[in-house]
Amino acid sequence: MWQDLPPDETFEITARGHCVAAYANGAGDETLLLLNGGPGLCSQHLRAPHLPLVEHGYRIVIHDQLDTGASAHPGDPALWTLEGYVQEVEALRRALGLGRIHLLGHSWGGWLAIEYALTHPDTLQSLVLADTCGDIPHLMEEAAGLKAGLGEETAAMMAACERKGRFDDPDYLAAVAELDRRHVFTMKQRPAPSQRSADSFNLALYNHMQGPNEYVFTGNLKSWSRIDELTRLTVPTLVIGGRHDVMTPACTARLADALPNAQYVIFENSSHVPHYEENEAYIAAVGAFLDAHRAT
Repeated sequence: MWQDLPPDETFEITARGHCVAAYANGAGDETLLLLNGGPGLCSQHLRAPHLPLVEHGYRIVIHDQLDTGASAHPGDPALWTLEGYVQEVEALRRALGLGRIHLLGHSWGGWLAIEYALTHPDTLQSLVLADTCGDIPHLMEEAAGLKAGLGEETAAMMAACERKGRFDDPDYLAAVAELDRRHVFTMKQRPAPSQRSADSFNLALYNHMQGPNEYVFTGNLKSWSRIDELTRLTVPTLVIGGRHDVMTPACTARLADALPNAQYVIFENSSHVPHYEENEAYIAAVGAFLDAHRAT
């Protein structure tokens, strides 16, 4: 069972000309580097539920991505690119002398992990892609199906609001909230680390890269897809999803099928956060995968 524990170590490194805060727990001889979702969330949401992996002998490292958490907040949209955040991850790996790593990316962190893996494949010992996808246009096709699940009238209202850019319409916001309740976070109350991340959410960053919500993309990621390039990733990969995930099981299967050395797990009682919703089963699955691909 996870605990809301402070980091054992805190670091400040320089990446892309700015100060980036990073955190570590455990003293294992192999490192699991976590890339949290968002974009625009700080690291607390993802760090805490993965701390049981310290007992598996891993050093858990995570950072607050630029313009989130305790890292610098330059507020420059020119820095809000996938390529820039890949540079940031590599700067962190080098600054902390991590060598070959096990890399886990959740949601937006999964897109970042895929892009990092394609750019720096020789740095990886294994890869975990959790509640993510490899093809955002396909994800939007799946999102249309989730909206349809609210009923024909509500789906039509949402489509009309999206065409007109009326993302602040009260009825539209209520529909988004219901979709989030079904497909993003099914727990009645957010655990404290997740709530702290939500409270400091950088919405300007999220809107610039993704869009107004999880079901329509208007930002610079809207056409991102690496499905055709994933055959280059031969590193052992675990793909994870929730049965009720906003990143639907079809997204999970499409991602896993595109990878030449992948296995995948669907958590039947989870939405987008099985690391909270089914933590014990999640840690067992991730731990077993990592243990099977240790360097030593």
